[in-house]
Amino acid sequence: MLVPNSTILGHRFADAQLLEQALTHRSASHVNNERLEFLGDALINLFVAELVYERHPRADEGEMTRLRAALVSGVALAEMARSADIGDRLLLGPGELKSGGHRRDSILADAFEALIAAIYMDTGWVACRDLVRGLFAQRIDAAMAVPKDAKTRLQEWLQARGLTLPVYELVGSSGEEHARIFEVTCRIDGLCVCAHGSGSSRRAGEQIAAEQALTLAQAAEKQGLIP
Repeated sequence: MLVPNSTILGHRFADAQLLEQALTHRSASHVNNERLEFLGDALINLFVAELVYERHPRADEGEMTRLRAALVSGVALAEMARSADIGDRLLLGPGELKSGGHRRDSILADAFEALIAAIYMDTGWVACRDLVRGLFAQRIDAAMAVPKDAKTRLQEWLQARGLTLPVYELVGSSGEEHARIFEVTCRIDGLCVCAHGSGSSRRAGEQIAAEQALTLAQAAEKQGLIP
């Protein structure tokens, strides 16, 4: 049975069967949105990459890559699907309906990708590109305003001064298995800086150590110890 309302994400489908397929999960039919997901993923990545490149001319490759990854992550796409009420229109099998599949991030993100592919097939490259760019434009600017983590800030600070990159080392761990504490060092050989951090995961310890290392390195610069 065709989806009754053929308008979604601001696009009115000429081919309602394409829309139905994009909203059909594999649990509901052998004719489903999995192949459309593949195409939609590629289209979204390309159009968002193009938009990031244009909107942020001073961003380097690493910054652009991180920004695109954040914008097209499963969580981000699921959010966009929710804001368009896509979950309420999904065609799911009985098992997924019982388990609340219409609220699951992975299913929502896949449906969003499939819809973009279906829009491309329904209306062509230019219209699909314009639609995706319109959906992501404000999100790109908002994402650029998110503060960078300590490891990123330390790496960029060192690279800007032509200094060697930090080396992180796990030096120990303690505590029960369910409450492990990881001890990490962050070493910057060119500055003779070695900072320590501890956290509930190795990554958390590295972030704390990086924050301390950056503080030490900036203090050394102020004292004229960095050429």
